[in-house]
Amino acid sequence: MLINCVVYQNGTKVADIPVDRISEYISRPDAFVWVALQDATPQELDEMQHEFGLHPLAVEDAHHGHQRPKIEEYGASLFSVLHLVEADVQEPGKLNVGEVNVFTGSNYVLSVRNRSKKGFLGVRERCEREPQLLRNGSGFVLYALMDAVVDRYFPIIDDFETELDTIEQDIFTKGTARSNIERLYELKGRVVVLKHAVAPLLEAASKLYGGRAPHLCAGVQDYFRDVVDHLSRINALIDNMRDTIGTAIQVNLSMVTIEESEVTKRLAAWASIFAVCTAFAGIWGMNFEAMPELKWRYGYLMALTLIVLACSLLYWRFRRARWL
Repeated sequence: MLINCVVYQNGTKVADIPVDRISEYISRPDAFVWVALQDATPQELDEMQHEFGLHPLAVEDAHHGHQRPKIEEYGASLFSVLHLVEADVQEPGKLNVGEVNVFTGSNYVLSVRNRSKKGFLGVRERCEREPQLLRNGSGFVLYALMDAVVDRYFPIIDDFETELDTIEQDIFTKGTARSNIERLYELKGRVVVLKHAVAPLLEAASKLYGGRAPHLCAGVQDYFRDVVDHLSRINALIDNMRDTIGTAIQVNLSMVTIEESEVTKRLAAWASIFAVCTAFAGIWGMNFEAMPELKWRYGYLMALTLIVLACSLLYWRFRRARWL
């Protein structure tokens, strides 16, 4: 689906144009066309390939989708794949992973957004409010799109940290060990999803500034360096969070072991108490005729009293040792 197709010249919006007039405008000096598609059909991509002269390998990747984040050079053009990681509104605790493919040339920008509900209209408005930067052409638009995608990672990181803090507070609450481990592993899975979006993009974006940066990024290298700095921060936060989750899992397993040992001690203490009862009852239950106190009137009461006293003494000792 076509979202918009706009031509810009010298950093200023000229007009919204139909797709069949793209070739007419991209030949103008200091002008470029910015097209945005959502869940594009193969026919739409083929049409854009014809209008912009896109590289067939890049178009093939866009057709297939589900690509690893990357930035590839095809001559004087760039093909970028960015992952759109969004929290699922209907299922809390789940992440939806969309994708935006960005074709960038000296006189065009084509963004194809797939499996994502959040658009980039705010990015277009931001660019149009900064015509002095938009004069840098398609390179600045590529930066603005990347910056918007990366900025969306920060709230997700914040949510992860809040959830991790909550789980850590519950680790020392008795009876929550199993649920804590399940929550930690679920959180770890979501952190890995974000890691897969950030780490490859960090490596690829590092090529957009410096001595061998692509020509269309020449005027905005400082801005791409800022994007790389944000990605580096996010990547470091993810690594720290993964380490913290691993530590929390180990602590939680230790708490499980401690709780199990407490249960074992209680069972051992009660077993010892009942063993005393069993021992006394077994001795007095032997069928010998010449047993002392066998025909004594108070023998039964004495036996019960002795059993109770012995069990009470053991119970007191175990309570003092905090086994009960």
